[in-house]
Parts: sequence; structure tokens; C-alpha cells
Amino acid sequence: MVTQKRIGNRTVFLCDICGLGYADRKTAQECEDYCRAHAGSCSAEISKKAVYLPGAPILPSQDDKLEP
Repeated sequence: MVTQKRIGNRTVFLCDICGLGYADRKTAQECEDYCRAHAGSCSAEISKKAVYLPGAPILPSQDDKLEP
């Protein structure tokens, strides 16, 4: 189950397993499905689309590249 959360002035959709946040529910669900199927592992293709990293002090801008 993906969680919708307001962070700053943006709405993000969080993978309930790894905590990465995405701009859309579909990508967050893909992340969660991958995390569930591959315990302890994240997909590089999916996670590079993350707009929120758990524990990050601020929400990165869309121009910033994220390296999970």
C-alpha cells in the first residue's frame, strides 16, 4: 500500500517498504512491488525517479540527480 504524504509544498507517494518518495502513485507502486519481490534490494531504474529520500533534510529540486 503506497502512502500519500505532503512534504513542503509537494505531494509525494511513498514506498511503504524502503521509504523512497515519487511524484506519482504508479511509480511508487512499482517500487513497492519490486521491494516486496526482492527483499533488501532496490531497483536502480525505479529509484532514480525518486523525488524524496527518507532522512533527507529537504526535498531535492527536480533538477537534482538522486543517487540512492
